[in-house]
Amino acid sequence: MSDNELGTFLRGRREAVTPAEAGLPTGPRRRTPGLRRAELATLAGISVEYLTRLEQGRDRNPSAQVLGALADALHLSLADRLLLRRLTREADCGEDPLVCAAAPPLSSAARPTVRAVLDRLDPTPAVALNWIGDVLARNRAYERLVGPVGMLDAERPNLLRYLFTDARSRTAFPDWGQVADDLVAQLRHDVPLRDPYVAELADELTVTAGAEFADRFADLSLTPRRVGNRRIEHPEAGALRLLHETLALPEDGQRIVVHLPADDATAAALDRLAGRRPGGLRAVPAAG
Repeated sequence: MSDNELGTFLRGRREAVTPAEAGLPTGPRRRTPGLRRAELATLAGISVEYLTRLEQGRDRNPSAQVLGALADALHLSLADRLLLRRLTREADCGEDPLVCAAAPPLSSAARPTVRAVLDRLDPTPAVALNWIGDVLARNRAYERLVGPVGMLDAERPNLLRYLFTDARSRTAFPDWGQVADDLVAQLRHDVPLRDPYVAELADELTVTAGAEFADRFADLSLTPRRVGNRRIEHPEAGALRLLHETLALPEDGQRIVVHLPADDATAAALDRLAGRRPGGLRAVPAAG
């Protein structure tokens, strides 16, 4: 096995991408297969010297931003982005190990009383999340709402991972950009940036999702919306319009998000998904 796996990976992917695939003119006959180092460096916004150090193994710890830019420039698949990140990932906590030691534990489960509240809210979709968007508990109505679009397929479902790395999210959310803004703003503003769990997820998504995530995470003007409306294209129920309300559980580092039908058609569709006669749920008028 090579002791410079990162450099070998980057060089191999660079040589496999044609200028046309990268949006560059083909020009006269080229002596180098794929992209030249200078071309990839320009596309990724880094220096040729730095790219050379990475490929030669003289720098093995590039930032997540650099990895994300290289992944975008090379048009890497999600699987290759995950591999790229794995080749550079380190086990320590960075320059300040006290950050990890001082951080509160990340919630991995909801209390029984929180689960009971979610069950009582059925047939209104409701979910309990921790501060990085992991799904900790949900009621059956929420499973019926988002299960068919793949949001719960992962062993540990996470809203941000689904939104930025699962192509099905683009179909499920017609207003994908607004949903992305809201979820990143919550991640960006609800907890300190030095929180290691937020930093870990942000680094991961900077690599796996590239600029679409990184640019939003760097945008300080984005502010989280606690309430609002959301459209979902459901494969069984069709177009749904939902209002969402967020209830904070600060002692647990969690929040409950409740989705309410914004119109009569959505209320009837949610009833049908639950096997109920329309009329059990009532539309909630949006604030004027």
